[in-house]
Amino acid sequence: MSDERRIWLARPQAGDEELAEVRAVLESGILTQGPKVAELERMVADLVGVPHAFATTSATTALHLSLVAAGIGPGDEVLVPDFTFPATANVVVQQGAVPVLVDVELEAFALDLEDLERRVTPRSRAVMPVHPFGLPAGMAPLMAAAERHGLAVIEDAACALGATDGGRQTGSFGLAGCFSFHPRKSITTGEGGMITTSDDELAGRIGLLRSHGGVREAGRFRFEAAGFNYRMSDILAAVGVAQLRHLDAFLAARRRVAGWYDERLAGWPALRTPITPAGRTHTYQSYVVLLDEAIDRDAVIRALAADGIETTIGTYALHAEPFFARTYGHRPGDRPRSWRAYRSGLALPLHAGVGEDDVDLVVGRLRTAVG
Repeated sequence: MSDERRIWLARPQAGDEELAEVRAVLESGILTQGPKVAELERMVADLVGVPHAFATTSATTALHLSLVAAGIGPGDEVLVPDFTFPATANVVVQQGAVPVLVDVELEAFALDLEDLERRVTPRSRAVMPVHPFGLPAGMAPLMAAAERHGLAVIEDAACALGATDGGRQTGSFGLAGCFSFHPRKSITTGEGGMITTSDDELAGRIGLLRSHGGVREAGRFRFEAAGFNYRMSDILAAVGVAQLRHLDAFLAARRRVAGWYDERLAGWPALRTPITPAGRTHTYQSYVVLLDEAIDRDAVIRALAADGIETTIGTYALHAEPFFARTYGHRPGDRPRSWRAYRSGLALPLHAGVGEDDVDLVVGRLRTAVG
């Protein structure tokens, strides 16, 4: 298949509006953190429904900064879903804390609360629920469990900007919420992230630590902490401002594509399509199906690639990755549902540019590849 007919897994939608915003920043001469960052922060805070938002260089640095500001450090344990991108647990390791890997439930790929209860210890300080592929993790029971055990909640909402649970936006439940603006997300700044919080004290620490730990006064800084340089540039924020104006349209397009997949894949015993439990809304950052265990998922990926259709795995079972296995003594299969999701999850092409004829082609070639 030629590049003209290639169906990409993900492709950001951007054009003249983004170019105009970036040009205005370049002409202003304010290229680092400035008024466009502040504008993007206000827009996200208003969307999520919180008083504070802080733009960062990525969702990873947003998660790390949230842990630092929350006081997580050496010897602490942080409960993390095993089925996630490694960044969720890496930031815990970087704080000298221990990531306690919790199995997931297969229906929505979210952290399993029964397994969480088994893994809480006196050293547990926080839990970092992931909203998998843009579906809220089911926050009411998780928040109740966290309160019972005295755990701070930091939402890994990287994929979930604009998703809701019980009418409430992701990123507004926990002590902090962390979003990603990577090109595979619903809106992008190229690279970038955002922290949201309603906690004034935490917001003060984040604001201090994000910019070297310095407080500006009388034309200079007074350094109160050993902080970081996790600031977003105004160039990237300008792209985000233009993108965020169209978030509703981008999400509507993603949900429309997901609906086409749902219709064409319904009732096929070879796989299970994503679910959206009542009361939640899904951003469909990815459309991840779970193949039957007898199907060689990687062979399917190769077959579709040969047809010009880009697909990939859902995400990773952290306990089976070399670093986590070696460091914490895990073996493949120690988190059985996460291991199953890792081996059988398949992300199909989904972005605002996918048309109904593309979905027909993907599903037809998928049926052939599965056999």
